[in-house]
Amino acid sequence: MCTALTPNFSFQKENENVETLSPAQQILKIRLETKHRAGKAVTLILGFTGNENDLEELGKKLKNFCGTGGSVKDGEIIIQGDQRDKVMQWMVKNGYTKAKKI
Repeated sequence: MCTALTPNFSFQKENENVETLSPAQQILKIRLETKHRAGKAVTLILGFTGNENDLEELGKKLKNFCGTGGSVKDGEIIIQGDQRDKVMQWMVKNGYTKAKKI
């Protein structure tokens, strides 16, 4: 005689309707990382506040500007290679004044 237990929780999507901040309000961190990437360097852009579509669009623009590949996952933009200076240059030119290289 097994009775089905119903837990008192429900799944809620994180950041479902997060409003995207303007470029001047975004506090982004740009850093170089080589860990867990077979020794290859990648440039990470962290700290984006907004919805997934806007993050994807920003990632696409950065990849296009740098002329490299990359991806967007887990709230991070990953650009192949050491592109910190190029990314920072693009950020300043497009109004992301609070972006910092770390």
